[in-house]
Amino acid sequence: MKYSGWFAIVVGCLMIGQWMFFIAMGQVPELQSEPIRIAFHLAAEGLTALLLIVSGIGVLRSWLRIRAWYHVGCGMLLYSVIVSPGYFAQLGQWEMVLMFTVLGILTIAAIVVLNRST
Repeated sequence: MKYSGWFAIVVGCLMIGQWMFFIAMGQVPELQSEPIRIAFHLAAEGLTALLLIVSGIGVLRSWLRIRAWYHVGCGMLLYSVIVSPGYFAQLGQWEMVLMFTVLGILTIAAIVVLNRST
């Protein structure tokens, strides 16, 4: 259960950090070319990250009913790790595609570990 909680917290923090880094370094050209689309994308990623952090804390503290929210957060993350690699594959950045693949596997593992701890 600790793995699942810490996994969600770390991934949520890394998501926020990654976007802050990319924006600060000017590596999000969509802010100029597709500002509305990227704003919605950033909102979805931000909500995913926040839900992962909060539900991860809740899992570690054994909050009642948090598991449902944890599963929602992991579901949002799984959607992101399925959709996002296409962008990087189009750019030929295969290491990012591999990163998302590993993240997807680790997310499924976190769900399985949490479900087995009941």
